[in-house]
Amino acid sequence: MPFSPPEEELTQAVIDLKSSNPQLGISKVHALLLRSYPDWVVSEKRTRKVLQSQGLIVSPTPSFFGIPEPAVYPSSSVIHSLDVHQWSAKIDVKYFNKKKGKGLVAISDIEEGETVWREDPFIIAPEWEIFDMQQKSTACSYCTTPLLPDSPLVNPCTASSSSSYCPARFCNRLCTARSGKTHPLVCPVQNPASVPLIKYAKDIQWMALHALTQCTSRILQANQLKDPSTLNSDWEIVTGLAELGLEDRFKYSFKSAASPEPDRPTWQKAFKLYIEAFKEPKSPQAKKKLDQILKNPLPAHIDAELFSYEGFLRGLGRMSLNLEAHGGLYAVHSHLNHSCDPNISVRHLDQRNSLSRITVIAKRPIKAGEELLVTYVNPKLGFKARQDELKGWGFGACICSRCVEEAKMISQAPATNDELDDLESELKAGLGVV
Repeated sequence: MPFSPPEEELTQAVIDLKSSNPQLGISKVHALLLRSYPDWVVSEKRTRKVLQSQGLIVSPTPSFFGIPEPAVYPSSSVIHSLDVHQWSAKIDVKYFNKKKGKGLVAISDIEEGETVWREDPFIIAPEWEIFDMQQKSTACSYCTTPLLPDSPLVNPCTASSSSSYCPARFCNRLCTARSGKTHPLVCPVQNPASVPLIKYAKDIQWMALHALTQCTSRILQANQLKDPSTLNSDWEIVTGLAELGLEDRFKYSFKSAASPEPDRPTWQKAFKLYIEAFKEPKSPQAKKKLDQILKNPLPAHIDAELFSYEGFLRGLGRMSLNLEAHGGLYAVHSHLNHSCDPNISVRHLDQRNSLSRITVIAKRPIKAGEELLVTYVNPKLGFKARQDELKGWGFGACICSRCVEEAKMISQAPATNDELDDLESELKAGLGVV
């Protein structure tokens, strides 16, 4: 009996057909779809909207379930130097399409409750409560774990002294050593020019700016090593992240009440402080200290991307899209795509020895070939609230199975909702109802 296919199944079928036949227009793709899947009942309007939502045809104002779609989407690329099998033998990276970008798929069955992988952050810009603890020397400045009072393992910043104080404290010698990837350039003693930038990020509660500060520190420190492979691999991770510059986010109003973006004057002030922190300190003394850390000049293409205003805005966009809720940026975790009905959860289980480390756990059985999905929003929210929050990511309307099902049940203004009308007609046809 003919039936209306689920949205995710239809979307993948349309993508496959269009990819194999890029010269075909909407009508011909639709005709080919019906020939390829004779049991399906799908309207041409629904096929067109799938093509639009996936960026496979040009449309000025595409929509899905009446929710406007943006004209641009975040871009991302596969990070070829990243071997995810170092974290888990059960997952692999897959590039889906231009709109969705890359994601993670299971390459073998995963059981419910199974730990899929654990991962330490590429950089950590912790949520502000924990940042305050770091500033008070009560949380590790590398792994963010709260410090035990009077622990003999705790190490202070090696540059700190009674005359030049740095509040950074580290859990142990391992965290002290690992902090060398970023800390010298955000240390008030070693690079005092960074203090106004970090203070500004804290004052306006701008997590993306804080994260970009840490990320830039890591890239600049990697460039000081004799082996260029570290810089190359770190830079590929950064540039492979999903990216949508702040101008595009601002232009298309990809924001929500839960995650508003600062405005252009704020960007410009932040950029000025950013350049002063890492490139051109205001005082000769601060410039001398920065030069003591940064002895090797950056490759020209990296310097241009980090320190041009356009590159700065792109960097902030990367941070906004990829930061985990705790404030960490994780190389493997950043591949995860969204679903309002996710099959994995991300937790901070190592709270006594490495709070910033994440553990990724299967919420239900995951079959080989199935994509691993996490939620970007509070899944307890209703349909409209979730869709509104997801605007902040710029990926367009969510078409996960849960959203498709809930959209069908929305009864508001059914006469003006073309997509719901189409779905209703297809369901009736599939059931043989006239």
